[in-house]
Amino acid sequence: MTLNRIYRLTLSAALAMLFIAGIALPTMSSVQRPSTADTLSAHRFVVPDSLQPRYLYADGVKKYIIAQDTIKAESLFCEVLALDSAHAPSLYQLATIYLGRDNARAFDYARRAYEQDTMNNWYTSLYGHTLIYNNRLPEALRVYRRLLDIDPANQDNYRILAILYQQSQQPYAAISVLDSADTHFGKTPYLSEMKQHLLLSTHQYDRAIEEAQQAVDIAPYDQQSRLTLGKTYAAAGRDSLARVTMHEAYKMDSTSVEALLEYSEFLRKQNDVSGYLGIMQLLFRHPEYPLHGKLEMLSRYMNFREMYADNYYTIGNLALILHSLYPTEKRVVDLYGEHLLAGGYVEPALLLFKEHLSDEPPQLDYYMAVIDLEEYQNRPDSVDVYVAKAMTLFEGKPELYIRKANRQYIKGDLHGAVSSFEEALTYAQNDTMRGEVWGFIGDTYHQIAEQRALRDAEKKAHHEADSLTEAKRKLYPIRISEKKAMQRCYEAYEKSLSLHAENASVLNNYAYFLSEEHRDLERALTMSSQAIHLEQNNATFLDTYAWILHLLGRNEEAQTYMRRALSLDDTKSPELPLHYGDILYALGNKFMAKTYWQKALQLGADKGRIEQRMKLIE
Repeated sequence: MTLNRIYRLTLSAALAMLFIAGIALPTMSSVQRPSTADTLSAHRFVVPDSLQPRYLYADGVKKYIIAQDTIKAESLFCEVLALDSAHAPSLYQLATIYLGRDNARAFDYARRAYEQDTMNNWYTSLYGHTLIYNNRLPEALRVYRRLLDIDPANQDNYRILAILYQQSQQPYAAISVLDSADTHFGKTPYLSEMKQHLLLSTHQYDRAIEEAQQAVDIAPYDQQSRLTLGKTYAAAGRDSLARVTMHEAYKMDSTSVEALLEYSEFLRKQNDVSGYLGIMQLLFRHPEYPLHGKLEMLSRYMNFREMYADNYYTIGNLALILHSLYPTEKRVVDLYGEHLLAGGYVEPALLLFKEHLSDEPPQLDYYMAVIDLEEYQNRPDSVDVYVAKAMTLFEGKPELYIRKANRQYIKGDLHGAVSSFEEALTYAQNDTMRGEVWGFIGDTYHQIAEQRALRDAEKKAHHEADSLTEAKRKLYPIRISEKKAMQRCYEAYEKSLSLHAENASVLNNYAYFLSEEHRDLERALTMSSQAIHLEQNNATFLDTYAWILHLLGRNEEAQTYMRRALSLDDTKSPELPLHYGDILYALGNKFMAKTYWQKALQLGADKGRIEQRMKLIE
């Protein structure tokens, strides 16, 4: 109940008090009997000036309480004050009207009413409230101390005074006030709970336990009282008693959401992860606990990697419970699928997402997951089927054109891939995505250049490719020269960086391709430096930076970065040991250079390139 509502409810008594105070309608004996002409007059009687404020006030109260017309009531109370600026009841009513709406004005009216009658409980209480609303706590403290003296039977005064002491950093004074309340009223649950909090905050653990135990003794079957006692034991460091008491409270009503939350939180703080997750299973099955709370908890567990790894199956049960209870909720399906993938259960995750492809309305995320998982499982025909189906359901989605382009790239249809990427550009929703797509176009043109160079080299050497490769080349011919393809590659990279300057992959690839041509090395170094700043633990990017340093003759720096690249590399790429061997050779360490060249050969480096380097040592 709001403060204004509380005050308004008390005003109904005020109407009766008006007449007790002497406000009465004039009788026919007190005024001259009207003539027939007077009867036709608009004014049936004349109110003496001395009674005018009382009648206006009475009308204002009726408007305020009965008609709930605040605007008219305010106008009438202001008329009263125009006639009598010290009319305390009108000042009081205006303060209640403005409280919470214009606290400064409410305070002014309440102060003036209080000054007219400092012994009036209602005026004093409202004045105290306006002081609190205006954050004048020291003054409010003085008023409520006085209010406690003149109105000791009002429980709320004890509560508010205790809160004011607490906010004024005087917890012991607050406890003293609550002790007085106990003396006057006996144990009151909400005041007792406040006192317990204060006792714990001041480390008076024995008193806090005593307070909580008294509440249990008064209501031995009240679950909340026993939970509070358990929490008090825990705060006092008496873990064994806390565990027993919390378990007793939980057993009193194991369907209580509050009890489950309190008990689980206690177990969590005790690092009893197994017990905690066991209670969570009960909570996850509970229909009264909101789904968003369950999802938030499950997501938090899955992001806490150490806990997730140690309790994968238990947390998985939580995900399974949610999926069984909310099988069509997208966020539930997403988290369950994420959980399966985290455990390496690719096929069950794929089956899960496929089951939801028929959901209405259809969800693009499920199709994307199926497409990516089918590609991961190296099932290209299935990828093509689901990409085509998704494109019929979801028009204008750039992600699908990108997936289509990737499939064309893998098949060798490089010009087709460029066309699909260009279609994706028409639907891209922001510059970041457009920058990403232009980067893919640049990568594809570089692949076109490599394919053209390879075919030209084979023709020059009169070397014929195997029948499968030749069939693919006939199916997907390269239609531009190597030089033209590289020109378009760099143009695409420039467009990409103009739209998304922090595209680390484009910065790295652009820099590396320039280094292969031994041109614009300083610019290449700058771009590579940006790339390793954006992705500091990327072995490929570090390799590019080290290689460009080597080409610039800065081999000692190059060695430092290449060591780091090798320590981070998990791709087993032959390029990294090959480059490191070249750097070591440049530094004069021929023995180690030979070792790394041999390692590159073992990882699949071109034998001719390795033999050329070995001859340098011989």
